[in-house]
Amino acid sequence: MRNITRRDFVRGTLGSVVAGSALTPAVAAAACGTGAQRPPRSARVVLVRDEAVLNAAHDVDIACLDRMLAETVTRMTGQKASRAAWQSLFKPTDIVGLVTTPHLNPTHQELADAVVKALVDAGIPRGQIVNAQGRIDKPRACTALIALPALKAHWLTGLGTVMKLYITYSDSPARYHNEHNADLAETWLLPGVKDKTRLVLVDALRPLCDKGPQPDPRYLWDYKGLIASTDPVAADAVGLQIITAKRKALRGEDWPLSPPPLCVQMADEKFGLGTSRMSEIELVRAGWTAQALI
Repeated sequence: MRNITRRDFVRGTLGSVVAGSALTPAVAAAACGTGAQRPPRSARVVLVRDEAVLNAAHDVDIACLDRMLAETVTRMTGQKASRAAWQSLFKPTDIVGLVTTPHLNPTHQELADAVVKALVDAGIPRGQIVNAQGRIDKPRACTALIALPALKAHWLTGLGTVMKLYITYSDSPARYHNEHNADLAETWLLPGVKDKTRLVLVDALRPLCDKGPQPDPRYLWDYKGLIASTDPVAADAVGLQIITAKRKALRGEDWPLSPPPLCVQMADEKFGLGTSRMSEIELVRAGWTAQALI
């Protein structure tokens, strides 16, 4: 997979939309990356796929998913065993909140269950693992969060994966819709949320590459993957590449997301949450079709 520069991103994903849409001048300028400068960053993103994790009816093989999850967290942390990997991220005294995607293309319950099982095995008491999706009081009661979004496009924000996950914690989610998705990363800086996310684990078992508002079966496909990182922006950048590549494969030509997912680049350049630049991301791929992006 080639590195994608900001210029490539703007040209391939944002350029045609900015040119023909009703974006405000300020947002259009931000989308085109007019001179944004920041120090170099680095991130690791792990992508693990297994052909056996879904059957022909799209049912999840639990044992296979457990193995995928173990491989994902060990590769992500550099630990040799799953238990040690989870222990490097969480302590037995933590109150761990799981933040899943509840709508459009929901996070597989099997994945949330697998994470709970792995945390308990690592010594986190079951009573200290909670569902933190919903109102801001839920993450506020936690000492650590695991972001568990499903990979999908979205009709209001372009991409509806990592940066969009905490939108329900805002008292005004609608203000982040359409071109205003550029400011979605603000929700990651809210009191009660900021600096609590220890792991981003994206459910890419069966992504949705077009936006909704109802999931169209034509745009769901069995990708059979998990994406993990401690950098939420880098995880979203990799997810965006997968969605963009799938859309191009379906159409045989560029098929830009609309509205453009400004949130990924702006989470980097405006809010400093991580890196959106593939040149700064170490992408570790393993398992089924490890050499192919889609």
